[in-house]
Parts: sequence; C-alpha cells; structure tokens
Amino acid sequence: MKGRWILSLFLLLSLLSCGDEVEYTDSPQENFEALWRILDENYCFFEYKNVDWDEVHDRYQVQITDSMDQFALFDVLGNMLAELKDGHTNLISPFDMSRYWAWYEDYPDNFDADIQENYLGSDYRIAGGMRYKTLQDGKIGYIYYPSFSSGVGETNLDYIIYAFKNCCGLIIDIRNNGGGLLTYSDRIAARFVEETIQTGYIQHKTGPGHEDFSEPYALTLSPVSEHSLWYRPVIVLTNRQCYSSANDFVQAMRLLPQVRILGDKTGGGSGFPFNSELPNGWVVRFSASRTLGLDMEQLEFGIEPDIPVCMNEEDRKQGKDSIIEEAIRLLLSADGNVQKLPAKNSGE
Repeated sequence: MKGRWILSLFLLLSLLSCGDEVEYTDSPQENFEALWRILDENYCFFEYKNVDWDEVHDRYQVQITDSMDQFALFDVLGNMLAELKDGHTNLISPFDMSRYWAWYEDYPDNFDADIQENYLGSDYRIAGGMRYKTLQDGKIGYIYYPSFSSGVGETNLDYIIYAFKNCCGLIIDIRNNGGGLLTYSDRIAARFVEETIQTGYIQHKTGPGHEDFSEPYALTLSPVSEHSLWYRPVIVLTNRQCYSSANDFVQAMRLLPQVRILGDKTGGGSGFPFNSELPNGWVVRFSASRTLGLDMEQLEFGIEPDIPVCMNEEDRKQGKDSIIEEAIRLLLSADGNVQKLPAKNSGE
C-alpha cells in the first residue's frame, strides 16, 4: 500500500498549489484567516462530523484583535481547531503545540503498564519495536507493540514467528499504540494473509469544496511469500488509545478469518495528515485524505472490537489484566482451531 502515500502527496501538493493566490501579512487577523482558509479548502471530515466551518469562523473571528500577543493568538487558533475533534489536527509553534485528546481522555484506559509487567516480566525478548515472549508454559505467543513509530523489519518478524512455532495461538497487544508509520502496519498485517485482499478505500481532496473528493481508490494487502507467515488463531488487543496507524492495522486484521479483535473500541484517526504553514511560520497539521472500510464506512471515530472486554477492578486488585486473561482463555479453548474462536462481532 505504499502507493497510497505517493498518490496522496501528489494530489495534495497539486491542490494546495492551485487556485487564486491570497497574500497575507503577519498580523493576528491575517493569520487567523489563513488558518481558517487552509482548513476550509483541504480538511476532509467537515460533512461527516457535521461541522459548520463558516459558523466557527464567525464565532472565533470576533476573538481576534490587532493588539493580542502571540500566546493569546495561539490559544484562540488552537481552540478553533479543536472544534474539528481530530487527533491528527495540531497547530505547532516554537512554544507550544495545540492538540485534541478528548478522543481517548473521555474513555476508560483499559490498560495498566504495571499489571502488564506480570505477563511480560523482565525476561521478554525485543525485536525492533516489539516485545515478545510465550505465556502459559509456551502455549501462547504474546507480542506487545507500543508504537508504529518503532521500526520492525522483516527479519525481526521472521524470528518472532519462529519463536512461537509451538504455540497454539498468538496475542498481539497494541493497546496505547498511538500510531506511527503505515509501512509497519502493512508489514506486520501482511504476515497473516494467505492471498491479496482488499482492506478498504482512500479518497483525496480534488478541490476546495468540502465534498470535493476523488473516486474511491482501493487499498490492498498482499502476503510476503518469501517470509514466515502465521495462520493459527490470533487475538488483537485494543483500547481507545489505538489511533491512526494502529487503527489502520485493526482495520486490516479484522478482515482475516483467524483473527479476532478483543478489548475496547479503537480511537480512530483514519485521515491522512498533511502540513501547511501560516504567514507567521507556525505549522498546521490536519487530516487531508480519508480512508474508508470495505463497505465505504467511515473509520475516523474508531472500530468496534469483535469481542468487547474491559478491565475490571476485581482483576486489577489481583494483578490481573482482564483483557489478556480473556484472550488467553479463548486461545486455549480454541487450541489452534480457528473454528472454536467466538464468531466475529458476537460479543460473546
């Protein structure tokens, strides 16, 4: 799926370079107008999120004054961007970065690093950005991957899969994974596919209108036949802090017959981020292209698990992770038989 990045960049650069050029001066009002216009012409989720961007303009424009300092201006502009409810949208200055984190702050954590140590211990192995070991006397393979920004090579994955050759099932824990590079999402997911599959679609902005998009372009994932593959049962653990490339990984993995997604709904983040610059040199990052599921459904607000499970207080007191425990139970019950895993989206 590397081509989607190249196509995205080409189309976005073409879009941002065309149209009437607008000259701005380095003043609070002009920087406000520049930011509003950049988003107005290039942001990709206005209609889906039911955001009246003209109304937002009028509400925030009256807060801009010629005498305000850069810190006050930054706060107003950052608050305006927060109206988009988008974790991929930030204003970046030399002194601060605006951010919208309510997409996970308003939800249960469903992850405890201290409790996770009871499973990983201190004798786990590290390959690239992955920590891995066997559980249940070698019956279950367990991988924790905290960030898709941490590199994982093909050789790393070969060694990990070999280490689990005698396991009846595999747990891939991506809880609290805020994303990173799609390269690693695709590389890992490709180890679980038997043949090329379509995973969804991407659409690019083609004009300044809020719904000026290209026709949907199919996204695909292919196996890497020259490397080790895994077709036994897999359970992917998720929580609300799985975002961006982690959301992309879940979207691909949930389509595979031997995989179940267990835990909490992901945080979403299906827009491809792009950067632009204001007259005063501040940088704005925003979602500029959108990815969709196989049924053309929006994935921006997250993906529901096949098997919803939350951490409970009784388990916490005993040093147990309810989500890991349920994954272990299901894999041991299946004992390598995919048909014995719960049906997808059953909630059982």
